[in-house]
Amino acid sequence: MLDRLRRVFSRPEEPTADLQPINLTPIGVVRNAVKDTDGLGHAEELESRIVLRLELADALFGLDTWSHLLVLFWPHNLPDDVRGSKHRLHPRDDPENPLQGVLATRSQIRFNPILVTAVRLLGVKGNVVRVRGLDAIDGTPVLDIKPYVPRFDSVPDARMPEWVTRATEDTEHGEPQRR
Repeated sequence: MLDRLRRVFSRPEEPTADLQPINLTPIGVVRNAVKDTDGLGHAEELESRIVLRLELADALFGLDTWSHLLVLFWPHNLPDDVRGSKHRLHPRDDPENPLQGVLATRSQIRFNPILVTAVRLLGVKGNVVRVRGLDAIDGTPVLDIKPYVPRFDSVPDARMPEWVTRATEDTEHGEPQRR
């Protein structure tokens, strides 16, 4: 009984380490024909180029042996006053989706909006990586690129809430995808 009372009435745990700001420098930029997020409705077919800083070109050595990559990027056109502005939201701004904590969604309106997408690698030449399926607009800063390793990056028994399954099915059946 006492343990139950402690769990119910205890204060949330605070971080034990000092949380200092982190500075990141983009390694490159996305180049494609999409100028705003409205054009990302069918991003799975979108071809993009990731143009790395010239001094990083040799870091791409061997990348062309992979079929897929994880691309981490920063939504640069998200206004500062919007970033982290909501702790809870309806995913895709759809009131039919249940209210969720922002960390239970893939929304850009995050405290640190580092976004990640698995993409198909089309080719590597010089400091340019060509990919398909990157849901980022032209000019988006790229923070990192990692090879996609199915053993680590795919979880066959992963579960999702029903609202995500429904949204995925709607997209597969040709209904418009809401962002």
